[in-house]
Amino acid sequence: MSRVAKNPINIPAGVDVSVNNQHVKIKGPKGSMEHEMSNAVSMKIEDNSISFEIHENFANAKALAGTTRALVNNMVTGVNQGFEKKLTLIGVGYRAQVQGKALNLTLGYSHPIVFPIPDELQIETPSQTEVIIRGSDKQMVGQAAANIRAYRPPEPYKGKGVRYTDEHVVRKEAKKK
Repeated sequence: MSRVAKNPINIPAGVDVSVNNQHVKIKGPKGSMEHEMSNAVSMKIEDNSISFEIHENFANAKALAGTTRALVNNMVTGVNQGFEKKLTLIGVGYRAQVQGKALNLTLGYSHPIVFPIPDELQIETPSQTEVIIRGSDKQMVGQAAANIRAYRPPEPYKGKGVRYTDEHVVRKEAKKK
């Protein structure tokens, strides 16, 4: 079994985990999530911890055990604490503003960009150049951040664009005469 799958997941107080055959349902203070596990992996709940076992008759059972453990761990963390991504807009005239269920972005194009906010996510703009994306689904938070960043990725010469707050952009030197 993989090293990841051998580690048990601790269930924090306030989080309810239920398993019906291969269907996992997790409820917590930040919402509820569901996942359908592969038949190659089984899950046991004992003493406020979750452990995983593999069925040897499947070819990729070891890999699926680690993947399933990581997905369930992200679900437990998401419904308990949630996930967050921060984006920074760098450039003259670049700004973001939340209006209703849409994020309006001005990124140097001739038209404003409207990003519809999914129901499962919360997006806020503490300042005109900061965007904070929060939610309980790690994949959805990361995908929304990547989609917003894709509108104007940071360019290497001036560093302008939308970047993650902790991202470092390697700058290139301009062409010399």
